[in-house]
Amino acid sequence: MGSDTMMKAARFHAAKDVRIDEIPIPKTKPGYVRIKPEYCGICGSDLHEYEDGPHIIPQPGTKHPLTGEGPPVVLGHEFSGVIDEIGTGVAGLKKGQRAAIQPIIFDEDCLNCGQGLPNCCAQFGFIGLSGGAGGMSEYACVPASAVKPLPDDFPLDIGALVEPLAVGWHAVAVSPYKDGDSVLVLGGGPIGLAVVFALCGKGCQNIIVSEVSRQRRTFAKEFGAHHVIDPSSQDAVSEVKKLTKGYGADVGFDAAGVQVAVDYAIKAVRARGTLVNIALWGAKRVALDMMDMLFGERKYQAVVTYTAGDFEAVIDAIATGKLQPKGMITKVLAVDQVDEGFKALVEDKDNQVKILVHVGKLREAAANGTM
Repeated sequence: MGSDTMMKAARFHAAKDVRIDEIPIPKTKPGYVRIKPEYCGICGSDLHEYEDGPHIIPQPGTKHPLTGEGPPVVLGHEFSGVIDEIGTGVAGLKKGQRAAIQPIIFDEDCLNCGQGLPNCCAQFGFIGLSGGAGGMSEYACVPASAVKPLPDDFPLDIGALVEPLAVGWHAVAVSPYKDGDSVLVLGGGPIGLAVVFALCGKGCQNIIVSEVSRQRRTFAKEFGAHHVIDPSSQDAVSEVKKLTKGYGADVGFDAAGVQVAVDYAIKAVRARGTLVNIALWGAKRVALDMMDMLFGERKYQAVVTYTAGDFEAVIDAIATGKLQPKGMITKVLAVDQVDEGFKALVEDKDNQVKILVHVGKLREAAANGTM
């Protein structure tokens, strides 16, 4: 039988060093909820940390100001599970309820939080990267505000897709997109495809995806894109204009994060159109052709993660059938196969959209004494 006080968790120690450790089961503090994670997605951010981190994860010898934790940290911020225990002072939730976890950490006190922008918090962090629990563990104790209830019949593997889909949903929601607009999406990776799903959920009738990978273009079409372009063999600007009656896209979303894509996207967006950055550029710096911007009165906007209401909107869209994201799941692994998941995202990235870790199997193995 498994221990009543200890649990297994996948923890980041350093780049290329993720271990299955035995750590104490977290106690449920007032205002917190303990979750039994069932599924957890491997995010591009996790991959960056694994390859050459830490980046978002605190540097060795330092701690995140809100969690007080540094490496090793439990991984996993795209997760769903079942409520196991509820702390004092928490209302509206019940044991056994299914939930997706909104993982951003914020202080509630800074000026941005005061404006309802916790995603722009001065001390911003992530559950599963900044300490304070993580989804790749048998149990995770999170603030009650992070727990987003799911309908009783909501599949928990789909629940782990709510977080990345909320990133795409938020990007569309805060962009100038409106009914009838034509949209260009740069990049057909997980976040670009999340934008495609969000646009489909909002009824967009002209979604154009620019992507060099043939398989990712296939995914984009399967998930709702009306047109796909290969910018390595086609003139992307000309193709976009052909598909928009010569005007160009009303809105562009950059989920690629490469300079060449920005260069042609600025020209492919119509006069007074907007290019929205959703990509993580890391140490790279984007260059904008100000003459193209100036003489087209074009705008450049950035968006990050999500705010209040985005998770709920995605959950409702899935529950009502507006979004059907099951096809995003391309591989499901056990927790002790996390390294294999990272390897697949590097060596077989074109064929992978979302790799899930089945955390519930870890808990079952621990309970049976087989791990």
